[in-house]
Amino acid sequence: LQFPPGAGSGAKMAAPVSRSGAEPGAAPYGNFPNYSRFHPPEGRISLLPQGLLRSLFPGATRPLLGLDVGCNSGELSVALYQHLLGLQDSSSSPEPPGADKELKLLCCDIDPELIRRAQQSSPFPASISFASLDIMDSGAREPFLSSFLQRFGRSSFDIGFCMSVTMWIHLNHGDRGLLEFLALLASLCTFLLVEPQPWRCYRAAARRLRRLGRDDFEHFRSLRINGDMAESITRILTQECAMELVCSFGSTSWDRSLLLFRSTTAHPQGSD
Repeated sequence: LQFPPGAGSGAKMAAPVSRSGAEPGAAPYGNFPNYSRFHPPEGRISLLPQGLLRSLFPGATRPLLGLDVGCNSGELSVALYQHLLGLQDSSSSPEPPGADKELKLLCCDIDPELIRRAQQSSPFPASISFASLDIMDSGAREPFLSSFLQRFGRSSFDIGFCMSVTMWIHLNHGDRGLLEFLALLASLCTFLLVEPQPWRCYRAAARRLRRLGRDDFEHFRSLRINGDMAESITRILTQECAMELVCSFGSTSWDRSLLLFRSTTAHPQGSD
């Protein structure tokens, strides 16, 4: 479900155009219109333990704040919300009273069309906010995130989700863009759940564009951060971004690791 924000090297990226009937591979920012059909939310949710949120924030003042970057059309965001709060996995069930006081989830994606779909189909409008945002555009990002956090008197998020987003940032912004993106998430979130795409997915994405007669990703052939991307992202977050690896929840059936990190500088709510 998750796919990213991105733009060409430093240039402001135009929002993706409407893709009615478009080739499913023609999504250079990962903004696939039916992503959850081939990577269903259950593939990730089943790896996460029950009660994860309460174990991470045992004495926290509610609501906890979550940030989901590259949320696509929202299916995984909704599934994560339900799982973290132990709610019935049914989009038809109404939101239980008080659920919106437990967790507020802000979900963003670069594609306004996917965000419209997410807003229209969300069963939890009081708790989950969907917004179109290019996370790599600091001019748009900073006031937007600040205004959300200020509503709760907070300066950071308790937990962030970055699910199959890192490759798209990397391909569209290069090594420097990936480093900036990871540093940004580390500065914004006390805990961070990351699902990095392996290197073979980079090659597959580049092949898809070439097959469709599109220009290659600007940075693909010059990326020096390559190979084992889960290991590289872990190294960057732990050595350069003041985070520590808390847990690897294993891999999905499509061979992507779910990695949970914690900031070594921020104190989780209720931890002191």
